[in-house]
Amino acid sequence: MQTVTLKIEDSINDKFLWLLSHFSKNEVEILDKTTYQSDDEYLRSIKGMQESIVAASNEPIENYVTADKLDW
Repeated sequence: MQTVTLKIEDSINDKFLWLLSHFSKNEVEILDKTTYQSDDEYLRSIKGMQESIVAASNEPIENYVTADKLDW
């Protein structure tokens, strides 16, 4: 069985769920129903994240490390 994540327009959500309900549980199973959140909305929802990003963007350029200097 495969898992697919879809973003469904609100205007067709009821029709889409109606369609899915016509399949048996062993054919299609709804694993999770969530409201879509953009990356920006998600990051803003994490306490302190916005302040952390602003603080990092105000960091002096001398404190930056280039990718070739990182120890991976």
